[in-house]
Amino acid sequence: MRWRKRIFVLWALLSVCALTAWSQDAADSQAVRPSGVAGPVRKAKAVKAKQSADDNSESSAPKAKKSKESADDDVESSGSKQKASKSTHARSRRARVKSKETEESAPAPTEYTPEGIPKTTAASVIVVDANSGKILYEKNADQVRPPASTQKLLTALIVAESGFLDRSVTVQPIDTMADPVKLNIKAGDTYQRIDLLRALLVKSPNDVARCLARDNAGSIEAFAEVMNRRAQGLGAVHSHFVNPNGLPVPGQYSSARDLSLIARAAYANPTIRSIVCLPQLVFRYANGRTRELENTNKLLRRLPYCNGMKTGYTDAAGKCLIASGTRPGKDVIVVVLGDSSSHVWRDASALLSWGLVM
Repeated sequence: MRWRKRIFVLWALLSVCALTAWSQDAADSQAVRPSGVAGPVRKAKAVKAKQSADDNSESSAPKAKKSKESADDDVESSGSKQKASKSTHARSRRARVKSKETEESAPAPTEYTPEGIPKTTAASVIVVDANSGKILYEKNADQVRPPASTQKLLTALIVAESGFLDRSVTVQPIDTMADPVKLNIKAGDTYQRIDLLRALLVKSPNDVARCLARDNAGSIEAFAEVMNRRAQGLGAVHSHFVNPNGLPVPGQYSSARDLSLIARAAYANPTIRSIVCLPQLVFRYANGRTRELENTNKLLRRLPYCNGMKTGYTDAAGKCLIASGTRPGKDVIVVVLGDSSSHVWRDASALLSWGLVM
């Protein structure tokens, strides 16, 4: 009798639990089932829990990756900042140079005459055919003006024509007295003439000009006489030279026409022709130290058809440039004297381009 009561109580408890579970399932099913959808669905709570878990697992990897990337960025940033702090002075200097270069390399567009000739702001200009000597254009070509360092073409021509360029030259104390632009060669140092000639035409140092002149003629005064004789022989009758480097002194002058005659002779010299086209040059000092010299003629880097020749500047002369260019069957030389920093490259470029298509 006792075991029957126990079975009945157990059965009653099971029935109550079953009814309760069925009621809960029915309530849950009704709560999460979308309208119009039949059949059982998962419990909303279970689905949300799984989705949340998936979201957490997916987002945890990017977060970890992001944290790693942030850490890497911090390391790079820290390294960059440290590197930047060490090169602040160098960057500032490059910025100033770049600013100056941008100012000079982005002048106003070139204007043209009704005949299609480029207008220039230079005081004197001439454009000639380098082979025939035919004058293609001129403006105040015979006006006497300071030539600045463009006259170093004549210095170089005399040295090149004298030959023996593999001979040694010993620098004397008097050669170094030539501020402001110097290569800082030292008295007692020995160089080959050809090395000094290359430096003269590429970087235009005044001490090198004095050294070559003194070596060639014995003194600066004697070399000036050689310069004047050679200029006269070329027909440069509106010129007079006192020193080999173009630093301003009383009684030193030339003209665009005369400089074009000198430039034509220099252009015809194979040695000079092979040097003036060099965008840069590595110069080795007597003590073994090397220095890269960048050509002062910016047109060599801007115009693919430019192949020389020589720049010049003093306060009295203004910006001066002798530029040469070539294309198949034609060679042109342009002389620009008394121009401004913002216009000299534009003027010379326009005239050179115009002359080559004439």
